[in-house]
Amino acid sequence: MLYLVPSPIGNLADITFRAIEVLKMVDLILAEDTRTSSVLLRNYHIEKPLTPYHQHNEHKVLQHLVDQMSGGKTMALITDAGTPGISDPAFLLVRECIKNNIRVECLPGATAFVPALVNSGLPINRFLFEGFLPQKKAGKH
Repeated sequence: MLYLVPSPIGNLADITFRAIEVLKMVDLILAEDTRTSSVLLRNYHIEKPLTPYHQHNEHKVLQHLVDQMSGGKTMALITDAGTPGISDPAFLLVRECIKNNIRVECLPGATAFVPALVNSGLPINRFLFEGFLPQKKAGKH
């Protein structure tokens, strides 16, 4: 089984009780950046094996992870901040789990755009999310 576990954005106290529970019970935690995730895990006294899973290695480790889950291991995927799959790695792993009949569960929790939208004062009965703005300035045309 694979759990997609949202991680806090900025404040470590913004994690859910259920997310902590899941992280404590899985066999392996996949982390976008193990250094960043280690801070969160230490803060909540979670001592589980931690392995990197990010855009630079996801193709290379994908089949091995699927094989382990098919063999009964449970895993949690966390990113540096927010929900895995929202501008962070998760898509390939989730798609492969679905193809291999491995159960996937996404926990509710932190996402960056929802608080920004709510705090904007804009009417939000309808909205469209097309991703985050680029971090670097675009070149002049």
